[in-house]
Amino acid sequence: MQKYVQSVYKHDPFHLFSAEHVVTLAIIVFLAILLFLFRREVKRPKASRFWRYLFVFLLLGSQIGYHIWMIAAGRWSVRTSLPLQLSDLSVYLSAIMLLTKSRKLFVLIYFAGIGSSIQALATPDLGMFSFPHIRYILFFISHGSVFLSCLLMAVIGTYRLRQRSLWVTFLVVNVYGGCIYLLDRWLGANYMYLMKKPGGSSLLDVLGPWPWYIASAEAITIASFYILYWLYRMFKT
Repeated sequence: MQKYVQSVYKHDPFHLFSAEHVVTLAIIVFLAILLFLFRREVKRPKASRFWRYLFVFLLLGSQIGYHIWMIAAGRWSVRTSLPLQLSDLSVYLSAIMLLTKSRKLFVLIYFAGIGSSIQALATPDLGMFSFPHIRYILFFISHGSVFLSCLLMAVIGTYRLRQRSLWVTFLVVNVYGGCIYLLDRWLGANYMYLMKKPGGSSLLDVLGPWPWYIASAEAITIASFYILYWLYRMFKT
């Protein structure tokens, strides 16, 4: 068991869309389908409270576990480990959303959180850490819970989304990205991958060199926000 928590994992490294990756994604999709199929049961007050608190536990527990492991493994660094990636920040905001049922947070997390978590789940930057290493497990619990938390609140909430909300979220993400760019320059970091592409395979690999892939990612973000907006409106009608 000790080898599954060590800082160096002498096993096959993570491979994009390997068998364990596909199975993990399938489990998350299966849970999302169950959430949709049993939405009437989930909407009941006691049930919705239980699922909200469960996801808060999973979100915060996975992040606390991640940072404890990073510190114990001697890997924690302000240049790589602060929760400043949009997908990482979404973990904490999702926990607050679940506790407060805030409409503003739901709108932000629905667009930015689902989009960033789907990208993180589909193209994770895990390096050597494949299943069943603790790093792999915590990563997918964390980002999978963001995705499922947004779906949960979409099911049990009575929130309305407008196109204006889409563009406000896009503006907020860009202002945040501008602040992170300045922080990256100061720390010599690469949060939000604004300085260079991540190692391994990712969507950014097909979007051109720096800085053009950032502009391409902006266009994809707008398109994905509109798709999410359309899906929500269709679901709620």
